Amino acid sequence: MKVFMLGWEFPPYISGGLGTACYGLTKAMDELGIEVTFVLPKSSTSHLAGHVNIPSDQRCAFKNVRFLMISSTLRPYAQVAAVPASRELGCSATQQTNAPANIGPGQIDDPNNYGGDIYSDVRGYTDKAVRIAATEQFDVIHAHDWMTYPAGEAVSRQSYKPLIVHVHSTEFDRSGEHVNQQVYDIEQQGMYAAAKVIAVSNLTKNTILKHYDIPSEKVEVVHNAAEHSGNESQHIPLDEADKIVLFLGRITMQKGPEYFLAAAKKVLEEINNVKFIMAGNGDMMHRTIELAARMGIGHKVLFTGFLRGEDVDRAYQMADLYVMPSVSEPFGIAPLEAMNRNVPVLISKQSGVAEIVSHALKVDFWDINEMANKMIAVLKRPPLQKTLSRNGFNEANKFNWEDSAMKVKKIYEEVIAKAQSEEK
Repeated sequence: MKVFMLGWEFPPYISGGLGTACYGLTKAMDELGIEVTFVLPKSSTSHLAGHVNIPSDQRCAFKNVRFLMISSTLRPYAQVAAVPASRELGCSATQQTNAPANIGPGQIDDPNNYGGDIYSDVRGYTDKAVRIAATEQFDVIHAHDWMTYPAGEAVSRQSYKPLIVHVHSTEFDRSGEHVNQQVYDIEQQGMYAAAKVIAVSNLTKNTILKHYDIPSEKVEVVHNAAEHSGNESQHIPLDEADKIVLFLGRITMQKGPEYFLAAAKKVLEEINNVKFIMAGNGDMMHRTIELAARMGIGHKVLFTGFLRGEDVDRAYQMADLYVMPSVSEPFGIAPLEAMNRNVPVLISKQSGVAEIVSHALKVDFWDINEMANKMIAVLKRPPLQKTLSRNGFNEANKFNWEDSAMKVKKIYEEVIAKAQSEEK
């Protein structure tokens, strides 16, 4: 079985969960013996998230996967100024409020904000992917997220091979009800053209059924997973006197940073020795820093900017609690990563990962009182923290990319068999 796969990010250069998901799924597919040709954008400025230049040693780690890099300026999110990190881990909001930031007015709180001329970039990526596909042999096309759907459709028309689109996030997740109509149209057209639509959760499937007019039988749910660390991580406190609550994700409307800060303020009214780490970048970064300062908790909130690799592991090791207050989270790999590192988690009920985990605290994203109460309970009650950590670790290890890859393989087999039968 040969797969022509289309994506826009892959480790080590990522801007969010999509790259992590693509890596985990592709690695598991490789181990199943599925041959994958993965087409990705490449830029000379490889330090930018969303521009992929995969190191040769990482490419060699795959037996059945070829990475074809095409010159492209495609990147999903506008770059925002990173907040400088201090020697420890980050800088507080009070330190950073008056710092200059290279963020224009159009980059603040704009849920439809993508880097550069994104639509031109998508067309360029599509043209180059079609030219590559003309020289390749494959049985099925697999396109990740909306920016690769036009390429998937074009390759499918050219090759007469079935298309599968993988929905990691929808425009309703990213923008609420104020959708970018052009992005929505691309998403809907991609789903119409696909033989099957893979959704990362039942939450995402329901969004597709409600807003995109796609038949239920066409949408298959394949939950994400997380890489297993192998053993329980040791907790490394930032300061023995302080508890650490971690937010790790893009600082954007979808992720609910303002609800995290509102709950943090309430926690600090009950417990003084707590610091809140916000790790990530996003279009709401500058506003969130200012909000923390205005709320009078800036000295208790550390902003690290985007973290990778060992820095992510260190952030988890320092955390007494991980919180994901997302307004709309199609899945949410980070909570599984935290659980897999022996960190108790508090997640919004409006997330796909909430469907599959039992040993996590759950709360409506808007209920800041309950969010704060649950934070306080974990921080004040060591037995609760220990129970959540132990049971969460055991539960997280039940979810693996191999199971996800097997489900995707079955979907491939079904659409390939159907396409072959229609040719006869």
